[in-house]
Amino acid sequence: MVIPLTVLVVAGRVDWAVYATFGGMTALFGRSEPYRLRARSVSIAMLGMLGSIGFGLVMAALGAPLAALTLGLMLVIVLGVLLISTAGLFPGTPLFFVFAYTVCAQVPTDFDQVLPRLLVGVAGAAFAWLVTMSGWLLRRAAPDRGGSLFKPLPRQPTVNLAAYRDKLVWLSIGQMLVGVLVAGGLAVLVGIGHPYWAVVSVVAVLPPPGARHSTSRAFHRIFGTVAGVLVTALILLPGPPVWVLILTIAIGQFGAEILIGRHYGAALLFITPLALTVSHLGNPAPVSGLLVDRVVETALGGAVALVIVVATRAALARAAARRGGLPS
Repeated sequence: MVIPLTVLVVAGRVDWAVYATFGGMTALFGRSEPYRLRARSVSIAMLGMLGSIGFGLVMAALGAPLAALTLGLMLVIVLGVLLISTAGLFPGTPLFFVFAYTVCAQVPTDFDQVLPRLLVGVAGAAFAWLVTMSGWLLRRAAPDRGGSLFKPLPRQPTVNLAAYRDKLVWLSIGQMLVGVLVAGGLAVLVGIGHPYWAVVSVVAVLPPPGARHSTSRAFHRIFGTVAGVLVTALILLPGPPVWVLILTIAIGQFGAEILIGRHYGAALLFITPLALTVSHLGNPAPVSGLLVDRVVETALGGAVALVIVVATRAALARAAARRGGLPS
């Protein structure tokens, strides 16, 4: 994150920082995978991030109405879940694709700026790809004969070309589509200034395909987001210089990478400042309003997602009970 954003600051193009940042989120994928498999995972994730950025840019340039933006969001969710499930990517959520699309679609963009901004995203993603794969060179240069120098790489992602036929995949897609429509609709009706945050909160809270529908995990994610907003308030309210914002994005990315595979709620403590700072860079707005909107929309999106989690868990339990009660 730091190097591409520093280049943009020196070049006087802070307004392009949001695209470099989303491209750089490519580095969130492929952790703990052997490098021959990581190359595939990170490349697929990069295409997903760039596709989301490009789609959002086109929507922004067209000045797409809310209905079109909503249909675009639904398409990003469907394709994002299918892409992740087919390629076996981790994190197993389309959160970052949704985040890239929603923010890029909100930043005012002229048609002649679509390609330059997308190329900034490409440069950020390519740099992230190189950094993510650089460990291969380190391991080649310093063979770990004793097994103590480098950590093991146990994750073995597998490609599942039949993922589109998996009922759990479509259950996850259905949950997210219902959740974002309900949460986004309520946010628009209430008149909240940044309704897409409610949408992002839904996707952040709902479990990926095949994961347990746990209310405790949902609460962890909600509280992690709210705590992240409080941390962001301490950073943004004093009106820091751009270098502090870049450092915040870098630390947020680092914390997200370290924690996202261990405790998603704790990871949101870093993801939220990262997300809000990126949003603030891309489309500056009064910080107090941004933070209040984020808390309200987190509560709204989280509540909608929690209802969906509870309802789905109850439905799955009833279905299991019916199957268990059938005669053999």
